[in-house]
Amino acid sequence: MMREAIATKDAPQALGPYSQGIKANGFIFVSGQLAIDPSTQQVISGDMAAQTDRVLRNVSAILEAAGSSLDKVVRVCVFLKSMDDFAAMNEVYGKYFLSIRPARSTVGVARLPKDVLVEIEVIALA
Repeated sequence: MMREAIATKDAPQALGPYSQGIKANGFIFVSGQLAIDPSTQQVISGDMAAQTDRVLRNVSAILEAAGSSLDKVVRVCVFLKSMDDFAAMNEVYGKYFLSIRPARSTVGVARLPKDVLVEIEVIALA
């Protein structure tokens, strides 16, 4: 099996011993992304809409570094600090996935790293 770590300065650096993404056997696995500005490595201020937008821009940057794009995403998992924010997240999310929309699950969790409101991980075609 061929595996390649994906890394870009256009997305936040990993907060621990993991890769931003892995390219393997025709797929790209993007680690959960937070609302961190890659230029400052700090969580952005803002509501769910602002954080979802930042997260999806980070995901997009990693996919582009791997030679892929949001159009090739096949699976998404969204983690929300509060399911009360589902509609706000979904509104922004829908602006990023316009063609064939990927399979998705959304899970409410007690807490996320850095106390962000949303974390998103994806699997895409290479």
